[in-house]
Amino acid sequence: MFASMTSLHAAALYCGLLILIMLGLKMYVGAQRGRLKVEPGDVGNIEFGRATRVQLNAVEDVPPLMVGILTLALLGLPAYIIHITGGLLTVSRILHAVGLAGSGRFSIGRALGTLGTLLTYLGVAGGLIVHAFFN
Repeated sequence: MFASMTSLHAAALYCGLLILIMLGLKMYVGAQRGRLKVEPGDVGNIEFGRATRVQLNAVEDVPPLMVGILTLALLGLPAYIIHITGGLLTVSRILHAVGLAGSGRFSIGRALGTLGTLLTYLGVAGGLIVHAFFN
């Protein structure tokens, strides 16, 4: 199934998965707000602050990388590149969210998620810049 996808189909798959992750994080924050009985605008609850950080970390990383992955697909990079890039980002964001939600301290999930996201940034940026000059 994955092997028969075009680059654009692969990009659509990962954009869809990442949007579902973002929706899940939004629901997680809403559930934490209700569970902790935190009023809107209350910034004093440490546990709720960590929950919002889980969502906000994804908000700052996922949209620009989705645009980059989609642009790589539109430029015609092979589907396997899109699968590697989109898969790495998807797994990384899940690891990061689970790691950070579980603890405000160091966690292997958070560390691997951060590393994978940084590698995705470098890969996407590098692919876009190289493609701009050499294709």
